[in-house]
Amino acid sequence: MYVLSNLVLALARLLELVINAYIWIIIARAIISWVSPDPHNPIVRFLYRITEPVLRPVRYRLPTLAMGLDLSPMVVILVLYFLDWFLVSSLRDLALGLR
Repeated sequence: MYVLSNLVLALARLLELVINAYIWIIIARAIISWVSPDPHNPIVRFLYRITEPVLRPVRYRLPTLAMGLDLSPMVVILVLYFLDWFLVSSLRDLALGLR
């Protein structure tokens, strides 16, 4: 039973790591969008390619504020924090309950 508990705990830690990394990628994308980045830069292309599928649907549902302020990164980060707090904590509790 300890093996299953350790597996669920490892999945919880891995999920937490992925969520935190994606939050930092979204933050980097938001900071880069404040300047005029070179669209041919591989880092800029990577950031846009990995975040646009998540940000685009949120952007279409949110109204754009004055001066074109895009709040979609903030909404996605809040959702990711919620998933971190809820899902990762639930997986940890499940792992501890299996022991």
